[in-house]
Amino acid sequence: MMKIALIVNKDKKMAISLASDIAQMLSESGAEILEDKPHDELFRACDAAITVGGDGTIIHSAKHAAKYFKPMIGVNVGRLGFAAEVEPDSIADLKRILNNDYDIQNRMLLDVTVKHKNGDTENYLAVNDATLARGQLSRIIDISVSLDNSPISTYRADGILFSTPTGSTAYSLSAGGPVIYPGMNCILLTPICPHSLISRSVVFDGGAVLTAKVKVNDDTPAILSIDGEKNIEITPGDLIIIKKSDKPLKLITLYKRNFYQHLNEKLKERKS
Repeated sequence: MMKIALIVNKDKKMAISLASDIAQMLSESGAEILEDKPHDELFRACDAAITVGGDGTIIHSAKHAAKYFKPMIGVNVGRLGFAAEVEPDSIADLKRILNNDYDIQNRMLLDVTVKHKNGDTENYLAVNDATLARGQLSRIIDISVSLDNSPISTYRADGILFSTPTGSTAYSLSAGGPVIYPGMNCILLTPICPHSLISRSVVFDGGAVLTAKVKVNDDTPAILSIDGEKNIEITPGDLIIIKKSDKPLKLITLYKRNFYQHLNEKLKERKS
């Protein structure tokens, strides 16, 4: 019997109702549904996971899925759902998972390490991006970036984004970055409102190890935001290290889609 973890955004009534329908449908098809437990416990025990919500629900769950190398699929109850595979009117297709009738797309994630000048070290996993900026103050920040321990550039900007290919259609796209096919292995650096006409996005090989340091002219720290979920104070002397994680996100795909056509459809929805 296949064990399916069901993760639901309980702030959305539609998500709760839809999840109930999914649980009943899959149970009747022979699956064991795991839900209402801590994420770590769910992902440790399941064979596959289904999220019901928006991209935020997928991003939060993805870090647990990657930790245990479990495949995951999202049902979109959000507005856009860039990362979601299934729309509410197509949930019957989820039964294909029980018959192993699906493909897996490995999505690259980022390992982000913060080495504070006091000796403390923190480690994070980013699905979309790691953003380094001055928080809500909208002040200019100077950021020096090195590649494999060799200095490559200093950015004077409102901030910079380190993105995965999956994250290239998120904040980075709004900041003027390019769209990258999500199955690729690379790290995208995008300046946010740079104060130089020649500062543009740069794509690094997936094997690159990038480091960043900040310079500020007052006592206000910079903020490193991981997927918009976790915020870490960064002060001069702290070191941020970004590299490809050895834990991929295994996304279940049910449909043979043209990624760029699908993206255009989602972007048209954003305009409406």
